[in-house]
Amino acid sequence: MSSDFETYEQDFATLTAEITSKIGRIPKLAGEEKTQLVLNVDKKLEEVRELLEQMDLEVREMPAQSRGMYNSRLKSYKQEMDKLEKDFRAHLLDNTERLERSSRRLEAGYQIAVETEQVGQEILANLHSDREKIQRSRDRLRETDANLGKSSRILTGMLRRVIQNRILIFVLGAVILLTIVLAVYFNFRGQ
Repeated sequence: MSSDFETYEQDFATLTAEITSKIGRIPKLAGEEKTQLVLNVDKKLEEVRELLEQMDLEVREMPAQSRGMYNSRLKSYKQEMDKLEKDFRAHLLDNTERLERSSRRLEAGYQIAVETEQVGQEILANLHSDREKIQRSRDRLRETDANLGKSSRILTGMLRRVIQNRILIFVLGAVILLTIVLAVYFNFRGQ
């Protein structure tokens, strides 16, 4: 675990040395070259921020007994990062750079807004599609319900006919049995 932290420390040292060197060169440059260097330093500072976040996560996962020592090292790295950012801001006295950075942020914000709008449109299209599916399902359920009602009426009619047929068979059987009994009775009586 601590070996990962030490690897991060080495990366931190390399990055901060590179940033310090580049910050020192900013006032000596002008135009596009200066803009590119400022952008590069900004990117490197972001890398350092991400590195510090990784180190912070690493420290949180360490056993409690060794956490204190690494926490104090991490704190000093964060202070060093703050100093680097202040130095960087101090070297950006030219309003043009500030305006360019603001412009980039606005462009990024606009891009995010456009992407958000596209996502919103996709969600609305999906919701519309889902609504149509639900409507079709509801229509199918209504049809099924109507068909079940018809089937129930048909079955009730069939059951009624079966009961009528059984009663008719029972009555016919009784008449035939009565006829046989009377025939036998009159036959014996005649003899």
